[in-house]
Amino acid sequence: MKRVQFRLGMAGAVLAIAATASPQTMPGSGSLSNLMTPRGGKIAHYSSEDPTGGNADFRRVEPGQTLTLMDHKGAGIVRRWWLTIAPRNNRAIQRQGIIRCYWDGETDPSVEVPVSDFFGMGFGEWNDYQSLPLNMTSGGYNCYWPMPFRKSARITFENRSKEPVVAFYYNVDVETHRSLPKDSLYFHAQFRRTNPSVAGRPITILETAGRGHYVGTLLSVQPRRGRGLGYLEGDERIFIDGERKPSIVGTGTEDYFSSGWYYDTGVYSAPYHGVTVKDVKLGRINTYRWHIEDPVPFERSLRFEIEHGGVNDAPNVDYTSVAYWYQTHPKPKFPPLPADLMPITPEPVPRIEGLIEAESLLPSARATGGSVTMQEMGWVNGFSNVEQLWWQATEVGAKLDLTLETPEDREGELVGYFAQAPDYATIRLTVNGQSLNREFNGYATSVVHSGPVSFGRVRLRKGANRVTVEVVGKDAKSTGYFVGIDGFMLRP
Repeated sequence: MKRVQFRLGMAGAVLAIAATASPQTMPGSGSLSNLMTPRGGKIAHYSSEDPTGGNADFRRVEPGQTLTLMDHKGAGIVRRWWLTIAPRNNRAIQRQGIIRCYWDGETDPSVEVPVSDFFGMGFGEWNDYQSLPLNMTSGGYNCYWPMPFRKSARITFENRSKEPVVAFYYNVDVETHRSLPKDSLYFHAQFRRTNPSVAGRPITILETAGRGHYVGTLLSVQPRRGRGLGYLEGDERIFIDGERKPSIVGTGTEDYFSSGWYYDTGVYSAPYHGVTVKDVKLGRINTYRWHIEDPVPFERSLRFEIEHGGVNDAPNVDYTSVAYWYQTHPKPKFPPLPADLMPITPEPVPRIEGLIEAESLLPSARATGGSVTMQEMGWVNGFSNVEQLWWQATEVGAKLDLTLETPEDREGELVGYFAQAPDYATIRLTVNGQSLNREFNGYATSVVHSGPVSFGRVRLRKGANRVTVEVVGKDAKSTGYFVGIDGFMLRP
């Protein structure tokens, strides 16, 4: 590790930082408008430069080894740090390499986060993106959160993986001062994981005590099975200074992250918010929001929760998060890092063998009333392909026509698989004009899968066959006329 400390001058430089003390510029100010006025202090630079003067400007970090990037004595502000790692884009290293920061001699870190998550990317992955305080660009990890300290600062990297980091490059720039304003707050970042989510329990992003303000959230989410994004119905709930009821309650997860409609136009990165992973096949989301213009202040405590699903009803989802905030010391000790930091391998999508998936019939669906859509059902056991065709019918007599294609004439037992719920209707089926005798009551006290429902023997002809679903009524306890269809099959 090499530390270089030098006084910065103004004369003759195209880009310069003043080294003379100035009563006009407070330590910590760093916007473009302040560049015209002298800055107090000096710059201390720490890097992985080859101490022999050669070109091996990196460090090797073996499994289980901890590398100290900087150990600075005195007051200052970490202004910028950059690093890059080989092997490149290694998921095990990026998720099991731990960044820690210690301010003013503390033994418990104020920053403890896997390296890729700290720099804004979950799942141990790499994606180029741009934001104001953090970014990943063309192989480099960059951080511009200002990190003040009064007496000392130490930053480390621990390799918890089983693979060696063959090359760890870094540069850290510290703006040094004789002292900092008394009200300067310490920077913090904390990683948490809830795997899996549990019905009825929200996800905790942060719980802390002291005085400060909350400045950012990274959230990385993936269902353990299925591929839907229904968990995004969850609202953020922020409790300030011991509130029993949260004073901040949102309208949905992607709404909190300054987006909408389940991030319907895909990935993007902006200075204060973005979504850098949207994987519909696996139901994965990596998203960030920085409260730079709208920090959330607290005087005594802050608890930040987010729901999974509309009412914490999306279980079996893996949530990882990083909370970023500033506060006074002493601070509460962080919860221990999870023993397992690696991203999950999703369970195979369940399928019912031989089922004609109803959601695949959407192109042929024609309803006399009410919308017909695909609904993700990964939060309910039993659904094939974790999706259903959802008909939001509104009245008795409404009809929905679907087209079943068969390669040849067939005869057998028609079996349907449906959803049942408190607002579902009673239906009857007609196949090619033949009304089937059985009616199916879709009511249940909660959302469940019906299992196989037999409608008796039918004859299907080669080519297109019309199946008509008709709302014939509803259970006395049902509050609506909705219909959910998982699929159909013809048993010999």
